[in-house]
Amino acid sequence: MLVNLQGPWNDLAGRLGLLLIPHYNNPIIFFALMLVVVGGTAVLTTITILGRWGWLWREWLTTVDHKKIGVLYILIGLIMLFRGFFDAMMIRTQQAVAVGPHSPGVLGALHGYLPPFHLDQVWTAHGMIMILLAVTPILVGLMNLIMPLQIGARDMAYPYLNALGLWLTAASAALVMIALFVGDFSHAGWVGLAPLTELAYSPGVGVDYWIWAIQIGSVGTTLAAVNIIATIIKMRAPGMSWFRLPIFTWTSMATSIIGLTSFPVLGVALSLLTLDRYLGTHFFTAGLGGDLMMYTNIFWIWGHPEVYFVVLPAFGFISEIIPTFSDKPLFGYITMVLASFSIAGVSWLVWLHHFFTMGAGPNVLAFYSIATMLVGIPTGVKVFNWLFTMYRGRIRLEVPMLWAIASVLLLIIGGMTGMMLSIPAINYIVHNSVFVIAHFHTMFMVITFASFGAIVFWWPKVFGFKLDDRLGRLFFWLFSTGTALVFLPMYTLGLMGMTRRLDYISHPSWWPLLLIEVCGIGFYLVSVFVFLGMLYISFRDRAKYAVTEADAWETSRSLEWLTNTPVPFYNFAVTPIIHAVDEVAWRREKGTLHQQPERYTDIHMPKNTGVPLIISGFALVCGFAMIWRIYWLAAASFAAIVALIIIRSFAKDTDYIIPAAEVEQLERDARRHPHPLEDETPESLGIGGGALPPDSGAPAAGRHND
Repeated sequence: MLVNLQGPWNDLAGRLGLLLIPHYNNPIIFFALMLVVVGGTAVLTTITILGRWGWLWREWLTTVDHKKIGVLYILIGLIMLFRGFFDAMMIRTQQAVAVGPHSPGVLGALHGYLPPFHLDQVWTAHGMIMILLAVTPILVGLMNLIMPLQIGARDMAYPYLNALGLWLTAASAALVMIALFVGDFSHAGWVGLAPLTELAYSPGVGVDYWIWAIQIGSVGTTLAAVNIIATIIKMRAPGMSWFRLPIFTWTSMATSIIGLTSFPVLGVALSLLTLDRYLGTHFFTAGLGGDLMMYTNIFWIWGHPEVYFVVLPAFGFISEIIPTFSDKPLFGYITMVLASFSIAGVSWLVWLHHFFTMGAGPNVLAFYSIATMLVGIPTGVKVFNWLFTMYRGRIRLEVPMLWAIASVLLLIIGGMTGMMLSIPAINYIVHNSVFVIAHFHTMFMVITFASFGAIVFWWPKVFGFKLDDRLGRLFFWLFSTGTALVFLPMYTLGLMGMTRRLDYISHPSWWPLLLIEVCGIGFYLVSVFVFLGMLYISFRDRAKYAVTEADAWETSRSLEWLTNTPVPFYNFAVTPIIHAVDEVAWRREKGTLHQQPERYTDIHMPKNTGVPLIISGFALVCGFAMIWRIYWLAAASFAAIVALIIIRSFAKDTDYIIPAAEVEQLERDARRHPHPLEDETPESLGIGGGALPPDSGAPAAGRHND
């Protein structure tokens, strides 16, 4: 039976009557709402004035091209990264101004400017967004973008499912953004601390937003993992044996295995919690026969492998960037592959170190302590291999290389503090302190730095022009300074006894270090504007930064640098035959890098479809309806999802053929006009539209919808 709910409820509108009961009144929320309304109106108006709705539907909203899907994943991740950053800015400034018993309070807060109920939601949103809706989409997007090119594939194994995974992720992000204005978000922490997530302690809709956003997004991530694994296994070019795969492809495989096996575990934990909140079961209610530690175990059985789910792709980025700008092969290729899968395997054996203080026996603590330390061995192998790759290499400190080297330095710091935390005696001292938070953020900064390096590194391959070098370097140094100023004081504060999730600081002696953190946030804020300026100026002056050669960096090594720049919508005119791990470097040495094929063959490509977007729209409606207990709407939208899936399963006209003669003509035009910048349209930017003259008409076959 459905549980009895506090507050208004009716069959038609569910719990929407709760919107009439304000939980807090803060101008910050109103400002954010106005920002979204004004910004959204400006974007929609611009698209309408330019007459781009048809183009947007054909080229982006219905695309199944892995490159465009990768770009959209990254776009979602960057938007949510900025949202998570502003949450972090509020957290740090609140702590800096709420120091000491005489610190004033405004906007309903006793100290500072954020009341505890509001701040708890900010904590939860920040953690959940940064991990699941910022970092994860950026990494999945880069894997979508680059991995098929590295193995010589035309597209992903399941283009339709690839698009569905993207739009489910977008629906998850949309739910989190809706929660900012319609209702509340969870105040139980990003991990969903039991029993705070139980209905008795969280009677509002905040926890429900958290549950359904994660559930919908995790389905999308699982689909992406299935697709990546299938693509690597089944769609490698001739000659690409397992030990000719680029390291980034290997880390994509290891990451996807973790994702495929761990995200269903998270789904189980949240499903049990959903039953507690909706049907009145008590799986996690200690006073009614449940066990709250069961939730903690299940959550971290997912949670710690998920840490390596996001770290391993970053290791792959570094492993591609450092050899390119050292002009050397990657040192220890086999050991790097073994290290990646060793990390993935050991990641399943360390979850209990997240709650060493729960009172387990010494044998249990010793096992998980040793297992945690074991992760450092393959990670250390990677660090030494990167250093040996740079040793005696012709190092060029291009912007991607700066990000990669900084990532390695942060990894060393994060690894050393991780080894400290793996010792139960030390863990007892600093547990639940900001020392742990600083370690965790250091590891995520490894991912962030590597991701920015990867974006700059592969940008010209996708779009056909480089990003502005001067602003790229300025962005790097501002961001690096912000990282040092925010997280180094946090280590010190943790050792001084500052615990996490504080809305009020009782020790005035901590204020100078908190002020340094705010200064670091200021550097981050400036770096955001520099990053946006870099994108704008680079696009404005794209003719100046244009890349006409396939290899934008001249010393790149892996297969994605063999195809045209920017990448045409069919990736490779002729499926390449692979001879070595570093295929492009091998061809460069043999003098065959620019050799043209003797003949062309027909190319089989998937058609665009709007079904994934529509299904995800219904998933968004279903999630919103379940959050507000509008059961008739949830049932109707779920039935629509099932109906669409069934109807799509009968579709036959899902692909098309590009004739060989047309492929040959497209390649000739691309070589003759590598950059049609004089009359450039969005189709000519390479991501799906190809490096083609706007009037060639060739991509039109790829814009068919079913």
